Amino acid sequence: MGANPNPHYPLVGQMFKRDYQWLCACVARALGCHHSAQDIASETFVRILALPDPTVIREPRALLTTIARRLVYEGWRRQDLERAYLESLALAPAPVHPSPEERALLIEALLAVDQLLNGLSAKAKAAFLYHQLDGLTYVEIGALLGVSTSRVQQYMAEAFKRCYLALVEA
Repeated sequence: MGANPNPHYPLVGQMFKRDYQWLCACVARALGCHHSAQDIASETFVRILALPDPTVIREPRALLTTIARRLVYEGWRRQDLERAYLESLALAPAPVHPSPEERALLIEALLAVDQLLNGLSAKAKAAFLYHQLDGLTYVEIGALLGVSTSRVQQYMAEAFKRCYLALVEA
């Protein structure tokens, strides 16, 4: 066998042996599902391995729970987006129904947009989506959200700025 590609494998391996079962139990209490908890705990350790220098971790269990909590929230967000997508798809006429592969790609795209807009207020997100997906005017969006047209313009500027920065960074 060749050399370890990651010099931090031994350190993270020790952390895994010491804290994996503990983390699984913590996550299982939150989720009520031991199998999902194992998946979250495993992904948490993958994220620890991806850190530039895990040797600087002072409070391993605090970091593990923080990462695991974020993964749980990401999972819930994904479920909410999938549920909303499937509900809207159920209302669409039969010829509009995409294949399972197309559905998976659409859900991934929705998650990417959601991540891109993460940090915007709920009204700013809604304004952007109403404009981009439904083609509503700023006046119509303002009426729906109960805000002025100039506030909708501000929301849109924030959202477009995030889109632009994502393109520049890509």
